[in-house]
Amino acid sequence: MRIAVTGSSGLIGTALVRSLREDGHQVVRLVRRSPRAEDEAEWDPRRQWVDTTGLMGCEAVFHLAGAGVGDRRWTDAYKKEIRDSRVLGTAAIAEAIASLDTPPRVLVSGSAIGFYGDTGERAVDESAPPGHGFLPDLCQDWEEAAGAAQEAGIRTAFARTGLVISAEGGAWGRLFPLFKLGLGGRMGSGHQYWSFIALRDHIAALRHILDTPELTGPVNLTAPTPVTNREITAAMGRVLRRPTLFSVPAPALRIALGAMSGDVLGSVRAVPRRLLDSGFTFAYPHVDEAIKAALTQEG
Repeated sequence: MRIAVTGSSGLIGTALVRSLREDGHQVVRLVRRSPRAEDEAEWDPRRQWVDTTGLMGCEAVFHLAGAGVGDRRWTDAYKKEIRDSRVLGTAAIAEAIASLDTPPRVLVSGSAIGFYGDTGERAVDESAPPGHGFLPDLCQDWEEAAGAAQEAGIRTAFARTGLVISAEGGAWGRLFPLFKLGLGGRMGSGHQYWSFIALRDHIAALRHILDTPELTGPVNLTAPTPVTNREITAAMGRVLRRPTLFSVPAPALRIALGAMSGDVLGSVRAVPRRLLDSGFTFAYPHVDEAIKAALTQEG
């Protein structure tokens, strides 16, 4: 199958491209520069322009591009960059594939469990309404930006991603070194839920969406056993055999992270109802297993 991927240089995109190619699929990587290889095609999300010649013949598109939510402090300027990179980029991809004489059968577009806002101890599946605040508003607009693809009859699914456990990068990649040094600990009260997913399960779930025609609309990509920050901290200590005595008080996080502290201190207890109902099996449903997999089975 010929498959296009945006965000192919990111943590998830890199792993997805590797997985697809290992199984013999032809992958076209959409890049924001002049192509340097035969498997690349150019696009510019800011100008909402896509070189559609690279999309011709594609049966599927994975749209994973977007400025990193945890890469910088959330200034007003960076919040605009986070938003524009997702909303404008998604609109560009959706409109480009909708314009093709033979469009792809499926678009799997990135989203996030930030859609639900702070849910406290309440478990939420894909039927839950959006929350309030920057991330819920962003996720709603991000998903709505794919409207052109849906109107063209392209099966469109939104991968509402949780916290991906990986030693290779992302937020978790920055936590591992601290915990290995014995400097890790809970954040705030530690009672907030962090809905995690192992990187390998995340890639398998994306491919499950691709291969499962009934999966349209939102799909939570989180493990079936969400845990609190306190429980994750304890698991990191167990697996790494390191103390987890340090903690960061909520006021300190608010000062250090600004608006982004709400994402760290907020609680999202998301469950992957649609993945489970469609027959998906998690290889690493529990946090200890996911942490061990990140340390021993990636690469």
